[in-house]
Amino acid sequence: MSRRRALVFLGITGAATAVSACATATQTGTSSTTTSVANTAADAVSAAPQETAGPYPGDGSNGPNVLIESGVARSDITTSFGSYSGVAEGIPMILKLSLRDLAEDGAAGSGMAVYVWHCDRAGNYSLYSPGVTDQNYLRGVQVADATGTVTFTSIFPACYSGRWPHIHFEVFDSLESALAGSDARLTSQIALPQDACEAVFAHDSGYAQSVRNLSGVTLASDNVFGDGWNAELATVTGTPATGLTVTLTVGVAAKSENRSGGGGFGAPPGRPGGPPPGR
Repeated sequence: MSRRRALVFLGITGAATAVSACATATQTGTSSTTTSVANTAADAVSAAPQETAGPYPGDGSNGPNVLIESGVARSDITTSFGSYSGVAEGIPMILKLSLRDLAEDGAAGSGMAVYVWHCDRAGNYSLYSPGVTDQNYLRGVQVADATGTVTFTSIFPACYSGRWPHIHFEVFDSLESALAGSDARLTSQIALPQDACEAVFAHDSGYAQSVRNLSGVTLASDNVFGDGWNAELATVTGTPATGLTVTLTVGVAAKSENRSGGGGFGAPPGRPGGPPPGR
């Protein structure tokens, strides 16, 4: 069974208790434990796989470290911050990640910090790609609320040659560890659904190159998602005209239990930068 298809089932002890209680309820004529059993089954969540950060992480592992810059903790990542100025143009996107701490029986990952970064509508990465080395937009950190949710305001990323449209992210145990720019608990990627990509790329001429690039790659052929994408494929709602919302539940295993996806570095061909050391 693929490591992406394996489900991490939570609350095993609770499930056994619920089953026992259900048997008791049958004898007494009550049905309150039926809901308990159903809720336990619904608590199953897949562990997000460890993936490459790619050559443009901006986390200090390959060149610049945006995480130690004042102002990186923000929800709106469409603009550059600090000594940089500029705005990333494109179809508006709200990104919502729901974190589940698998080391704590699937509890909401309240207090965890998430660093998100992705390319712009031209397929370029701020701080690295020619023409945007003086920008740091489309990068930012958010702390999960009581429900384990982080929310970012951004733009829909492009499809550049050789890679399926995606978003990078790293999960840290706290804001403090994130802003120290080290010791990420999980590094992974989010795959975007094909229908949403096609709708966006057809709607905005700024994504014109993405139309051709998307026709040359599939999830199955992608060097990161090709071995399975169940735990990484987001859900998208909305329209390109009104803005899109991208959501994904992320199961965060203990750092020692993360399983590598084995994908390549996923660099846009012909662009500077090499594989981050130790990745």
